Amino acid sequence: MPDQWTRKMLLFAPAAILMALCAMPMAWASPDQPTYSKDIAPILQRSCQRCHNPNSVAPMSLLTYQQVRPFAKEIKRRTALRSAPWSRGVMPPWFIETNIGIQHMKDDVSLSEAEIALIGKWADNGAPEGNPADAPKPLVFPDGNTWTLGKPDLIVSSPTIYIGGVASDWAGGLGKAPLGITEDRYAASAEYLETTNLKLDKNPTVGARWFFHHAVTSILGPDEEGDTSVTEAGADAGGRFPIHETGRNGDVFPPDSGVFLPANGFIGWDNVHVHAAGAPGVERTARLELGIKLHPLGYKPTRDIKAYTFGRNDIQINPMMPNQREDAYFVAPQAMKLINFEPHLHANGVRMCLEAVYGRIVETLNCAGYDHNWVRNYYYAEDSMPLIPKGTILHAVAYFDNTPKNENVLDPRNLGTWGNAASSNMFVLFNLAEYLTEEQYQQEVAKRKEHLQLTKEENIGCPACYLPAPKPPAAKDVSAVVAPKAAATGVAQK
Repeated sequence: MPDQWTRKMLLFAPAAILMALCAMPMAWASPDQPTYSKDIAPILQRSCQRCHNPNSVAPMSLLTYQQVRPFAKEIKRRTALRSAPWSRGVMPPWFIETNIGIQHMKDDVSLSEAEIALIGKWADNGAPEGNPADAPKPLVFPDGNTWTLGKPDLIVSSPTIYIGGVASDWAGGLGKAPLGITEDRYAASAEYLETTNLKLDKNPTVGARWFFHHAVTSILGPDEEGDTSVTEAGADAGGRFPIHETGRNGDVFPPDSGVFLPANGFIGWDNVHVHAAGAPGVERTARLELGIKLHPLGYKPTRDIKAYTFGRNDIQINPMMPNQREDAYFVAPQAMKLINFEPHLHANGVRMCLEAVYGRIVETLNCAGYDHNWVRNYYYAEDSMPLIPKGTILHAVAYFDNTPKNENVLDPRNLGTWGNAASSNMFVLFNLAEYLTEEQYQQEVAKRKEHLQLTKEENIGCPACYLPAPKPPAAKDVSAVVAPKAAATGVAQK
């Protein structure tokens, strides 16, 4: 029979143990379990914090453990959506399908399967902080607006306009704004940023964060006027920056290329489409800012990079139907080096694939899911840019889901046809390519063959990489020229 002191110890032991555990520092974690400081913070820095900081577009900041901890389960859920159909809703928003096509992309913020599993394990084990000394040095974001490509050399602003919380879509031109340069220059990168008077931290709804659905801009000389008749699908003319779209990443142009900016020129805000959030209380004023980084004075590009936008505008998306398909084609007018892959659909678009047809061979270059809240532009890594010969047929395949399962659709009972409004549809690829002479094409193929031999990687998008190098043309032989003529007249050759 235990004495009175022993009985008290047995009674209070569980409480004492619990108090001791609670008194332990939050850095404690099992040695074989992931922690925020050592394992999760580096992932967030690389792939999440550019948007999830107080001055950017995401609805919560994820810069510190104290900010991240309440969202641990939600971070697990959203990152795991990578394996959902079309990766719908995944964070970070990167939708290239990993089981087909070219995988080497610039500025790839996607998470690997191992990283997604690591986040899940961390969240399931109580999301421990670990030792703060293990954490990487915090990223520093400047006060005010966040430029993901770094501070621009030039910032050109559109006029400020007003939109109500509940209002119809509007599209039209906003005039032009001066570039502010007195010498001819070339742009190395371009990025659009929406600024607003709306306090985003009090309105965390994603739909409240973006007002500009798209913007088509032109680059004008001192005496030129913008073309306010241009449509979103017609944005492939020369003298333009790439299009701005909802949630779209910025453009860093390939090495040895750039966009020409004339002295004393202007940016024409030719076609701007605005879309209300559809909720009371988020009315605002807003404007677009175009941030441009410049090449040094005297720089001249050596690569001929142009748009090859294509798609279809005779599309019909039927009500209450999933998995609807549309096709579009482009024939390469000469050999081309493809720079990027940028699908553009509207609310009920969910996927797009790009195939290359070389004679009887059909090769899938890429497939990607599509989320109308986060339009992505994928730039190929330099050694993975497809090298296609003249006459290649590029085949784009778009898929649409016009059912209640697609949360982006306002009312799936409506027929969808082509149009600028977010409730309408589009099927466009806003792609860039370097146009090559036959000699340049053979040089690029030779470099690619050498790269593939060194890396032992599977070749995608370079049909000539399977072929022997072409032989130089032989010297002209007079008899070889005469013989066909004689044969055509029926004279035998001896």
